[in-house]
Amino acid sequence: MRRILILANLICSTLILSIIALIVSFFDKKGECIHGIARFWARIHLFVSGIKVIVEGLEHIPEPPCIFMCNHQSALDIYALLAKMPFSFRWVAKRQLFSIPFFGWAMKKAGYISLDRENPREAIKAIEVAAKRIKDGTNLVIFPEGTRSKDGVLLPFKKGVFSLAVRAGAPVVPASIKGTSILQPKGCLIPLKKGVIYIKIGPYVSVVGDGAKEKTRLMLEVRKRIERLLAKD
Repeated sequence: MRRILILANLICSTLILSIIALIVSFFDKKGECIHGIARFWARIHLFVSGIKVIVEGLEHIPEPPCIFMCNHQSALDIYALLAKMPFSFRWVAKRQLFSIPFFGWAMKKAGYISLDRENPREAIKAIEVAAKRIKDGTNLVIFPEGTRSKDGVLLPFKKGVFSLAVRAGAPVVPASIKGTSILQPKGCLIPLKKGVIYIKIGPYVSVVGDGAKEKTRLMLEVRKRIERLLAKD
């Protein structure tokens, strides 16, 4: 019965709030109100699912704009970040999500950035768009692994996101998310049980150059810091 309630809430809230977001988009050119609706959607889902989110390290977040990077284990990561990150941001998300009726349309209206990993030319365009958004003052949230890890082990990072960071010159904030893969394993549409999600935020990493060496340095440093956060109790 609990799972039926969660699924019914997810379907209804997604449809209704996506339609509201599309209507609001006619008056909200910057997408701030739509992002607020997304945050409300995430909070409803977590509440109905009986999931609590605990965040540590908020003091490490610098003045905007910045790029927030964290590990990715479950669809719940998205809800947790939307519900608890105390700043406005935009996602860099895979292109397929933007094709979903109502939901994908609302994502586009909110100013989220579509990334087609299978098309290098389109991926470069997406990086250029994202870099401009950051320079204009927008915070971005990115999963550098590019997909969800099945076993919780940190996957190899995609180099493109670090090209974006170097091009934008914005500080990168590393973070870890724990608990989501247990509550909702990859492949599950809804959480299987109640529980707690832990988000830990570490000190940001500054961009100090603009070449290939800086991109590699940044990638290795951010990975090391995320691994360190994941290793903590």
